[in-house]
Amino acid sequence: MKNITLIYSICILIFTSTTFAQKKSHSDIKKIVEAYKKDIRGPYYRIKWFCKDGSIRDSKDPCPDSIGGGIQHASFKESALDLRKSNHLFFAEILASVKKDDFLDEKNNYSRLKQYQIGQYLASVDDGWVLKKGQYYRGAVQSEDEEAWGKGFYETILKDDTFLNSNYYLVRQSLKDIPHNGDSNIAQLMRSESKVLAEEIPDFMDIRIKIHGNPQKTDIYLVQSYIKKNASKISAKEKKAFDKLLLTMNEFYAPLNYVTIANELAKVKDKNGVLKTLKEFINEDKSNFTPRDIVQKITNNLDFLRFNITLFESSKDRLNLLDLTNQLEKILLIETQNWKPETLEETILKTETLICASYATGLVEAWEFDVVKPIFSNTLENEKTTLEQLNSLVTNARRIVEWSTSLVKANYQEDVNEYATFESLAYGFIDDRIRNSITLNLGETVSKLNAFASKVSEVNNDVMSIENQDAIRGLNPGYAFGKLIVVAGNPDDVEVNTNNIYIFQKPPSDLKPVAGIMTVSEGNLVSHVQLLARNLGIPNAALSSENLNSLEKYSNKNVFYAVSSKGNVILKLENEMTAIEQKLFDKKERSKNMIEVPTDKLKLDVSKIINMRDVKATDSGILCGPKAANLGELKNLFPDKVVEGIIIPFGIFKTHMNKEMPNKNMSYWEFLNSTFAQAKKLKTNNASEEEVENFLIRSLKELHSAILNINLDSNFTQDLKDNFSSVFGDKIGNVPVFLRSDTNMEDLKEFTGAGLNLTLFNILEEQKIIQGIKEVWASAYTERSFKWRQKYLLNPENVYPSILIIPSVDVDYSGVMITKGINQGTEEDLTVAFSRGAGGAVDGQSAETRLITAETDYLLSPARQADYIRLPINGSTKKYYTTFSKPILNPRNVNDIRELATEIRSKIGAKSTEEPHAYDVEFGFKDNKLWLFQIRPFVENKQAKSSDYLNSIAPKVNMDTEIKLTEKI
Repeated sequence: MKNITLIYSICILIFTSTTFAQKKSHSDIKKIVEAYKKDIRGPYYRIKWFCKDGSIRDSKDPCPDSIGGGIQHASFKESALDLRKSNHLFFAEILASVKKDDFLDEKNNYSRLKQYQIGQYLASVDDGWVLKKGQYYRGAVQSEDEEAWGKGFYETILKDDTFLNSNYYLVRQSLKDIPHNGDSNIAQLMRSESKVLAEEIPDFMDIRIKIHGNPQKTDIYLVQSYIKKNASKISAKEKKAFDKLLLTMNEFYAPLNYVTIANELAKVKDKNGVLKTLKEFINEDKSNFTPRDIVQKITNNLDFLRFNITLFESSKDRLNLLDLTNQLEKILLIETQNWKPETLEETILKTETLICASYATGLVEAWEFDVVKPIFSNTLENEKTTLEQLNSLVTNARRIVEWSTSLVKANYQEDVNEYATFESLAYGFIDDRIRNSITLNLGETVSKLNAFASKVSEVNNDVMSIENQDAIRGLNPGYAFGKLIVVAGNPDDVEVNTNNIYIFQKPPSDLKPVAGIMTVSEGNLVSHVQLLARNLGIPNAALSSENLNSLEKYSNKNVFYAVSSKGNVILKLENEMTAIEQKLFDKKERSKNMIEVPTDKLKLDVSKIINMRDVKATDSGILCGPKAANLGELKNLFPDKVVEGIIIPFGIFKTHMNKEMPNKNMSYWEFLNSTFAQAKKLKTNNASEEEVENFLIRSLKELHSAILNINLDSNFTQDLKDNFSSVFGDKIGNVPVFLRSDTNMEDLKEFTGAGLNLTLFNILEEQKIIQGIKEVWASAYTERSFKWRQKYLLNPENVYPSILIIPSVDVDYSGVMITKGINQGTEEDLTVAFSRGAGGAVDGQSAETRLITAETDYLLSPARQADYIRLPINGSTKKYYTTFSKPILNPRNVNDIRELATEIRSKIGAKSTEEPHAYDVEFGFKDNKLWLFQIRPFVENKQAKSSDYLNSIAPKVNMDTEIKLTEKI
């Protein structure tokens, strides 16, 4: 019995440690990391022999040849092994000990491989990071074993054509970090060594910034001059660090050894003739080459190698050639800085060349490059160009910069965000990768081109006098005054304030209302956040990562911010505001935009569930919200494109709200109304807006919690079950459904309310559906929903939620269409944003965005969202990962979208008694069949567009102005 109990205990221990390892908190991981930094062995335990037969021996007991021998390296502390199980975190990885498939970690979007790269970066900028002391632990890692493993790893994974084509950027980047041929990441080392010195010696910062932002060989002389000038102040330790930096810089800027490259090329056994051009370049006399010649020739060869890499059948050949592309790229980065065009024509040529180099080095996909290539092909054929043509070229070139930076982020952001929760230095990894790419110089070149175009057109930004502000462009017109908050890291942990102006790398998908926003790249034009900003006249602009970094020093200062309808942007400190700008905020203007939710037509006596087929658009605001009413209308107009549905009307919600609220001696509804009555009383007694808002938020939070626990009437739950059977053809618990909140304050004439309340995805179990109904009702009283409503509604207490229940459609991809051009295009065009899986584009994913006209299909931005969700038949959601090697929408989809827009305009527009307006449409595709989920009016803030001040700062531009290509730039 004792033995059985012991075996049982061991089984439980093994099972719980491997299957249910408790996930550690960020603060716990941070403590572990700090402990490793101080430990002479870091995360390592002790040196062991790891034998081929799977056995492990003590360091003094080598594996015998009779069992195949083995290798010697460190084992890991139990805490490090626990982190692998609980949090999928791998510190100080020893490659020789890992199975190749485990390290590739494909099922987790290659997370383990990427973590290795992030770890290498952290070690370079933080003196070994978790191995700060453990890096001197002799015998822990054997370099020859690591390199042998790395070589075998690449020769294995590079056999797969699909993997290589779909992950070209990731593969080339990993080659810089994973040992396999004695190489090292010299560029990263140069930047990290200069960064460490600048942190110790503040007045070295300017040179460090130069090395990071505009690296050139002359930087060596800058460092040498600094050492000479400050010799008396530099300590022995600092002198040693400077000597190390100079050695690294000299190695980085050493001339490319073409003889060595020729020898490497000779190792390639495949004789398919593809390398002819490259061999000619390698053997060419380069003594008379200009930087322009070298950049163009290397770009052409890198382009050729990427396009033809899978023609080489041997993975060894592929590995050699990919290593060669990294060597060539290193020279390319140096020579692009040396190429300094003087005319408009040559600047355009350099821009075109670097765009090609972006594709050639993996920063944009082949199909994306094919889209933009024709735009640049005819530019240099004539002696002149027009301002319109030049602006188009600048816009598209700037897009490539954005696509390139967003591809780097899409590859690494998820893992960087995870690491940054316990090691803030991790945020620098993505910036380091971007700076070690052609994107850095392409961005500078495009900025010069844009500055020239702005000078001709007299469209200029005025943003704190920062450099390269030509990359900034307005998205939504409007103006604001408030405290500037710059969020360089993960935005999800930031508690936003309604009165502040925020600059984000990426806005959180559930952003609460703010005074103004700027984001790095425009992201998704039709996400809920963007539509709400447009709706409320909140100024919104796109900027570069460099701009964000430049503006960090102004964080927490009061600023004035304005975006004109032409897209020029003003951002200035409070004391620089003009008298006209100050007058804009003399008194609050919000009141004249406030609207009242109509309640006179509400039918609150309807207490039975409604079949969606039995409602039409005119029932919106009477029986249910517009989602349900419009979808019922759509079911009749587009019967084959819309699913069945049932509706829980306002009346059922109100019946439950009339129940007595626990411990209050009043009903839920009376508590709600007394809350707003008390808020009005506080205002009358001159309480501050902040006091009133805090009171409302506290009270509504209490109401929200109470609704989550409300008891549902038995008659209602039976009605729900009956309708599942009659409408969906199966009993509740067998049909996965969406629960969509649908209030009477959505889609009002001047307020969209898009995405403010809760939608629950793919709920299957009966109990989860029952609880979900309470969650959706309660979501009307969350802080975020309340704050957005407060911007516009005079009577926010009269918000009634209905619920639309529809069966799930496991779409391949989904998104949003606005039946007009946004920021670009005409009233007749279509702006479409799509992401893979369900719920696409609405939550701010970096979606595939297109401007679709009657004849053309114009890519505004490709998708850069690596993860997506699908809706399995057993309920809930399942996460998947994708690459970006193929577009989401195909030509057939685009034609279906055009036809849908035509149908919407004719069927819905014909029924409307008002002037024609645009629509906001949510839909998806399953096996190329279009499914329609929602149509609502597209609401814009007309006052922001017509503001006298905004009109006054928008320049008048003659787009037909001709410009000679020979003009100096």
